[in-house]
Amino acid sequence: MPRPDTSLKFRDVVTPAGESFVVPQGIQRIDTRSTHGWQVRYQGTKMFSDGEIGARKALLKATEDLAERIATMPAPVSLQRQPSANKTSDLPAGVSGPILRTRRSGNSRSASFSVLLPVYGKPSIIRSIYIGSESTYSERYQGALERAVELRADAEMAYALAATLARRKAARGLKAAVRRSNAA
Repeated sequence: MPRPDTSLKFRDVVTPAGESFVVPQGIQRIDTRSTHGWQVRYQGTKMFSDGEIGARKALLKATEDLAERIATMPAPVSLQRQPSANKTSDLPAGVSGPILRTRRSGNSRSASFSVLLPVYGKPSIIRSIYIGSESTYSERYQGALERAVELRADAEMAYALAATLARRKAARGLKAAVRRSNAA
């Protein structure tokens, strides 16, 4: 199969029998004493044995399965969902603080949370959520924390959606390449 014009990654694989293949990310070659075939690894695994159909047709079937999985399943997202083990506060992942700041113009201090917002395909954005001044801090803390957690959750959902859409766009190119290979 030729390399399709898609954002999916591909690599060259040579079997022990000397056959050369262009294989999309998400498919692994398995060659052991008792098993020869292609394994799809995307939201679970499935084996496509060379058996009677041969390595080339098994790879086409595995690629079709991979494209179908990408088209129907959400993309796996590797965002950190739990706080680091060495985090000293009980705040959720992506939320830090409270950060105390002293204004240049005087002695008044204010506090805020820092929220890391992941953006798919781009650097993350850091937003500051104002808690309050020394006199209003205690009554505004919980509301500011809820806003920070909600902002982070919204960013995570947007990230997962963007990752899934990008993966599905790439899978359409993969499906077209598989159709062309099957027609040949």
